[in-house]
Amino acid sequence: MVATFDVTVIIVNYNSGDDLDRCLKALWIQTVRPRQVLLVDNASHDGSADRMEDLYPWLQVIRCTENRGFAAANNLAVAYSKPTEWLALINPDAFPSPDWLAALQQAAQHDPHYAAFGSRLLDAADPELLDGVGDCYHASGLAWRRGHGDPAVGRQLQAEEIFAPCAAAVLYQRSAFLEAGGFDEHFFCYMEDVDLGFRLRLLGYHCRYAPTATVHHVGSGSTGTYSPFTVYHGHRNLVWTYVKNMPAPWFWLYLPAHLALNLCSILWLAGRGQGRIALHAKFDALRELPRVWRQRRQIQEQRRVKGSEIRRALTGNSEMLARFIRFGDLRKSRSLGISGK
Repeated sequence: MVATFDVTVIIVNYNSGDDLDRCLKALWIQTVRPRQVLLVDNASHDGSADRMEDLYPWLQVIRCTENRGFAAANNLAVAYSKPTEWLALINPDAFPSPDWLAALQQAAQHDPHYAAFGSRLLDAADPELLDGVGDCYHASGLAWRRGHGDPAVGRQLQAEEIFAPCAAAVLYQRSAFLEAGGFDEHFFCYMEDVDLGFRLRLLGYHCRYAPTATVHHVGSGSTGTYSPFTVYHGHRNLVWTYVKNMPAPWFWLYLPAHLALNLCSILWLAGRGQGRIALHAKFDALRELPRVWRQRRQIQEQRRVKGSEIRRALTGNSEMLARFIRFGDLRKSRSLGISGK
């Protein structure tokens, strides 16, 4: 008899086509079974949700009348789901190994002080390369997926603390997820997992990388890596993530670096012919600053850790610079709106 893990698996779908079928087949053969599998369909027009509902009777489908985005759709699923202890999010273009849930369950039991666990993401097109092993966050507001594009063999095989897990394949403790307020629905998509990881840290929770929880990930399967949609949301949301979460006095100390990051990214994208999109993103980020600042006040009032603890969790300058020695690595930065979930 197959063991059961007290977890709800959530998939957010938008025109994912055959990828969604492959993802659900991988969930069907898990060595431990989840209590529930929910699919939130964001008004897809490719019929993928209808086909999967017919193929997999155990799948529960929530249909949205419009595309609500990754953040709001996941929050909707959490509110709708059974009160399981854990929440596992998996993208439709992410294909878990048969023991993925078992590995996450083992990690949660072995390290009960952690509120979130990130998976070992492999490039679905080339499994000998890593897609990432967790998200890094620099004091400037730059965020990127650790290990993205690096050789997978013999690399990143140790469990360790990470700043935040990539929500393409992640396990959250439900109570911590709810206490932190879930995903910020204003983000729509991109950087919302880094933002949530930051807020969890401010509340005193920690995140860990589970190297045996392996997933093959396509990445940006619905939106496109270099699309205007991806660039816009990535650049807008990186401003909001910094403003909301960076505690004083580090907020003011690193503000010049954050401004420089934004200026450099605009110039870099202008060189790619996407300067207008970047400017639009920054304009909208600034226009919403009064609302974001109100969010900041509430988040910082609820903070339970010292700013110095947050500072220690940030990625250092040397590691950041190492990521961008090669132009190819620069293109992989999540904050540049290039590489998303």
